[in-house]
Amino acid sequence: MIEPGATIGILGGGQLGRMTALAAARLGYRCHVYCPERESPATLVTPFATTAGYDDRAALARFAEAVDVVTFEFESVPADTAEVLAEKRPVRPGPAALRIAQDRLKEKDFLHSIGVATAPYRAVAGIDALGRAARDIGPQAVLKTVRGGYDGKGQVAIRPDSDLAAAWREMGAEIGILESFVDFVCEISVILARGTDGRWAAYVPVENRHAHHILDTTIAPARLAPQVATRAEAIARHIADRLELVGLLAVEMFVTATGEVLVNEIAPRPHNSGHWTIDACATSQFEQLVRAICGLPLGSPERHSDAVMKNLIGAEVEGWREALAEPAARLHLYGKGKPVPGRKMGHVTRLLPRRS
Repeated sequence: MIEPGATIGILGGGQLGRMTALAAARLGYRCHVYCPERESPATLVTPFATTAGYDDRAALARFAEAVDVVTFEFESVPADTAEVLAEKRPVRPGPAALRIAQDRLKEKDFLHSIGVATAPYRAVAGIDALGRAARDIGPQAVLKTVRGGYDGKGQVAIRPDSDLAAAWREMGAEIGILESFVDFVCEISVILARGTDGRWAAYVPVENRHAHHILDTTIAPARLAPQVATRAEAIARHIADRLELVGLLAVEMFVTATGEVLVNEIAPRPHNSGHWTIDACATSQFEQLVRAICGLPLGSPERHSDAVMKNLIGAEVEGWREALAEPAARLHLYGKGKPVPGRKMGHVTRLLPRRS
């Protein structure tokens, strides 16, 4: 067990790191943030920070000496960085989970290897391969970069009349993955914590609604048939167990009209769709991450309220005064300064009476 008073190292300095550091401080932990950017959202809430590249071995060595355990707040941290740190300190979740989550092809292959259903997919390494894959997958699909890309970046919709050569150029990578389009009735996610002892705690499935490929609103709980909700939770638990994960796992899924549940992506870290847990649950996703990686008992994921979480994207953050005036609204700003189109500047969670 890593007891309060110890220092948690966080790779990445964004808002997920910021909210993790705030949760850790409430439990008596210090946090040391490592990221290449100065004055990132996470570094504004802790005096302990290293500003250096993820490939700076000397800086990583100093960082490892200053912390007791390491986690990460986004999966674009190089897995090699996690491997270097794992030689000196526990890294939770580990480098293996990171390597899977940051490569869409490895992710899909892993899911299929453990019997988890996804949309049909093919690896594509050029325009000729894209043509063959499109014939196999069908007339409607999505071409994605294998690595990098988020909030719709690096993704191109493929339709029957699409110019495949133009789509390949727009995708902009040397290798991609073509995934069949899923005609879903809703997108959901399940966030689950798993401790060092293998015990787990899951939040209720939530519904996610996107605007311009960016998560706009999360509704907690999702309106699902009980058997679908149970199935979604079981899938998330199965994935976490097979990853031997210690920490937090978010699993994004599609639910079809027939009740089939297909996994879209996994993220071994706190997730945007879990921000509502800060205000509506006994234990937030960020506190659960701290508890899990430090070997503490997991907290209760039970909610005392239903909730609707709205991201404040770009200029939407300028409505912060109105949000503060709402009695049932909880405002969270990330300290990012001037609004930028498409950038998540904060979020508002509106609490509602809990349904059964």
